[in-house]
Amino acid sequence: MKVAILSALVVTSISSFAQIAKITPREAKNHAGELATVCGKVASTHYASSTKGQPTFINLDEPYPREIFTALIWGSDRAKFGNPELKYRDKQVCITGKISSYRGVPEIIVSEPTQIKPDE
Repeated sequence: MKVAILSALVVTSISSFAQIAKITPREAKNHAGELATVCGKVASTHYASSTKGQPTFINLDEPYPREIFTALIWGSDRAKFGNPELKYRDKQVCITGKISSYRGVPEIIVSEPTQIKPDE
């Protein structure tokens, strides 16, 4: 019985993940608070090593300061990604996570490399 319940939960979790909306960076502003996959071209990156929290910014489709969507990697998670500002520069990627907004720009805080995949 326990195995059947666990199997049902795993199947439900996998099918829920498969139903995550795939959207463009411009559409992200309309999906704040939602779990989504945002796909686009990395237009600019920046590692703010001297800023509190040592964030790395990955902007899709439009570069800073005209960014329309940002993926944020905090310094505490940075080692998991190597050099993300170089690794993802000019690549087509999909970023999965919960969309929030910072100063009117939608963003996903990325803590695991599995959240960023090539856009195929």
